[in-house]
Amino acid sequence: MQKIKKLAVVASIAVFVMFLLLPAISFAYSIGEPLVPPCGQDIATGKCVWGWKELLTLVNNLVTFALVYMATPIAAIMFAYAGFIMITAGEESSSAKTKAKSIFLNTVIGFILALAAWLIVRLLLSILG
Repeated sequence: MQKIKKLAVVASIAVFVMFLLLPAISFAYSIGEPLVPPCGQDIATGKCVWGWKELLTLVNNLVTFALVYMATPIAAIMFAYAGFIMITAGEESSSAKTKAKSIFLNTVIGFILALAAWLIVRLLLSILG
């Protein structure tokens, strides 16, 4: 019965968070510039031409979108989930506390790896562009 209550609480929190995130997800990165940059115009023909600058802008937009709009909210949700497990674990449940600590640690490591990948891509883009 205890597991059913915990599952119901987690499910209701997940539904609430999804309703909060649904408007942001549905606009798909509409806050800043568009995800796919507009193409450059060829002066002679007037046609749309993609070049090196547009490709680098696209890669930069994709990596920024993945970090800011995907990795950060997922890390925040995992921190909240681990905190919820830690708080509801009680004093005698050391396995739940160990699980929560491992979730905290894995989330921190994953977010640091995502930031490091972002920095590497930004460095490569600044060298190439």
